[in-house]
Amino acid sequence: MKQILSYMKNFRVSAIFSIILTVLNNGMQLLLPAMMSLIINNGIANGEENGGIDYIKRIGVYMIIASFSALVIAGFSSHFSSRASTGFAKELRRAVFTKIESLTESDIDSISTSSLITRSTNDVRQIENMILTCIRMLMSALIMLIGGTVMAFTLNKLLAATLFTVVPIVLFLAVLIMKKIIPMYDTVQKFTDKLNQVLREKISGIRVIRAFNKTEHEDRRFKDSNDKLTDIMLKINRIYAMLIPVGTLLLIGVIVLLVFLNTKQIENADITNPASVEMIKNTVGNLQAFIIYALMIIAAITMAVSMFVFIPKAKISINRINEVLNMTPVIQDSPAPLSCNKNNDVEFRNVSFSYSSSDTDSLKDISFTAKAGEVTAIIGSTGSGKSTIINLIPRFYDVTKGELVIGGVNVKDTSQEELRNKIALIPQQAVLFSGTVADNLRFGKEDATEEEMWEALRIAQAEDFVCKMPDKLESFVSQGGKNLSGGQKQRLAIARAIIKKADIYIFDDSFSALDFKTDALLRTAIRKELKNSTLIIVAQRIGTIIDADKTIVLSEGKTVGIGNHAELSKNCEEYIEIMKSQLSEEDLV
Repeated sequence: MKQILSYMKNFRVSAIFSIILTVLNNGMQLLLPAMMSLIINNGIANGEENGGIDYIKRIGVYMIIASFSALVIAGFSSHFSSRASTGFAKELRRAVFTKIESLTESDIDSISTSSLITRSTNDVRQIENMILTCIRMLMSALIMLIGGTVMAFTLNKLLAATLFTVVPIVLFLAVLIMKKIIPMYDTVQKFTDKLNQVLREKISGIRVIRAFNKTEHEDRRFKDSNDKLTDIMLKINRIYAMLIPVGTLLLIGVIVLLVFLNTKQIENADITNPASVEMIKNTVGNLQAFIIYALMIIAAITMAVSMFVFIPKAKISINRINEVLNMTPVIQDSPAPLSCNKNNDVEFRNVSFSYSSSDTDSLKDISFTAKAGEVTAIIGSTGSGKSTIINLIPRFYDVTKGELVIGGVNVKDTSQEELRNKIALIPQQAVLFSGTVADNLRFGKEDATEEEMWEALRIAQAEDFVCKMPDKLESFVSQGGKNLSGGQKQRLAIARAIIKKADIYIFDDSFSALDFKTDALLRTAIRKELKNSTLIIVAQRIGTIIDADKTIVLSEGKTVGIGNHAELSKNCEEYIEIMKSQLSEEDLV
C-alpha cells in the first residue's frame, strides 16, 4: 500500500485542501438541524406577537448562508479530490506502463497481455475510486459520526444513547458483507482478464474467424466468459441490494424508537421542574433536529461500511499492480556496461537456448559469425529456430549456454539501450502504427528530414506507391497498416529501419510479401546502400538469399550447413531439399 500511495506525493496539497474543505462543508451541514430546531422552538412557538417572525427570518438567513457556503465549499472540495485522485491514477498508469516496457518477452508471457491491459486500466481505476472515496467519504463519515453524536447528546442524552444500539447491528452486517464479497472480487478480476483475452483474440483475428466460419464458436467462447463475469457480479450486487431494505428498516425503526422514547419522556416529565418544562417546550424542534442527526449518524455508518467494501476491493487491485511493479525483469543490464563499438560483427559461440516453458533446447550449439559488410542469410524449415536466433541478437531473450558477442563484447556485458541502438529489426509481421507515412518513418529516426525519408523509401522500393498516395508522406496509415497491402507494409517497415542508419540490419523474413522483381531490386539496393553494415536475412525462399555471402542452414535447432549457395547446393542435403521444393529443373542445373 505504501508503494502505491507514493504516487500521490505530487497531489498531496490537493488532497489536503479537499479534506479541509470537507470538514468545513460538514460543519455547515451540522449547523442546519440546530438552526431549524431554534426556528421551531423559539420562532414558531413564540408567535408573531412575540417577535417570532423576525426571529425566523434572522435564523432563516443564517441557514441560507450556511447552505450556500456548504454548496460552494462542496464544489471546491469535489474539484480538489478529483484532481488528486485522477492525478494519482495518471502517475500510477504511467508507472505500470513504463514497467511493462522494461519487461522481457518471458516476463510478459508469465502474466499474459490481456491481464496486463486489465491491470493498467481497470485495476488502476479501482484504486483511483478508493482514493477518491477515502478523500470524500471517509472524512465526511468521521465528521458526521462525531459531530452528529456530539450534537445529538447536546439535545437529548437518553435518546442519543439509545440511538447507538443500532451501531453493533450495522457493524455486524459490515463484517458479514466483507467476508462474503471480498473473495468474489478476486474472481471478478480473473474473469475480467479472461474476457479481455477472448475479446482481443476475436477483434484481432476477425478475418480468420470469418474465413473459417467460426463466428458462432467465438460467440460461444465470449458468451461463456461473459456469463461467468455476469454471474459473479450479480451475486455481489444481490448482496449489496440487501443493504437497501435492511438500512431502510433500521432507519424507520430508529425513528419510531426515538418518537416513542421522546413521548415517554414527556409523559414522565415533572411539570413542577423548570428543566422538564423547558424540555417539553422544546420537544418538537429538538425531536425534529434529533431525527436529522440520527439520519446523519446512520448515513456516516453506512459510508463507513462502504469504505470497508471499497478498500478490500481496491487491495486486490493493489496486489495485482504491485505484482507488476515489483517484477524483476529476467534480462538486466550489467552494473558496469561495456561499449560494443569495436566493430559490427555478430558472433554466435556455441549458443544453446531453451524457453522457460520448454524442457528441450530450441537452439543447440549454434556457432557462426555475421561480418560487417557481408550478407549473412539464415534458412531452414518451419520451427528450425530461425526467429529464435533473431530474437537473441537484440537480447529479447538471453542465451542459455554459450556466448553471443557483438562488437567484440558479450551482449550481457553491454547496456540494452546501446545494443538496440546498433540494431534495426524488421520483424516477420510488418508492424505499422496509426498516423501518417512520415510518422511511421520517424519512428526509426525522430528528426528525419523529408529528403532522408524519400531516400529511405527509394531504397526500400516504396517511393512509387507513396508518391501515388493522396497526401504522399502525410497520407494516413491506419492501425496495423490495414489500408495497405502486405507488400506495401513490408516496404514501409524496411524504409523505417533503413532511415535509422543502424550498424546491424536484421530482416526476419521481411521479403515474403514481395514479388520476385521487387525482391531482387530491394536486395540489390540494400547491398549497395548498406554495404558497411552487417546484414542478416532470414528467409524461406532460396531466391531471396541465393546471392548471400554466407548462408546458415538450420534443422531442428541445429546448424546443418554453412557456406554460400554454390557450396551448399553440393554438400548440404537440407539445402538441396529446399532447392528442389522451390526451383524448377532448369534452375537447378
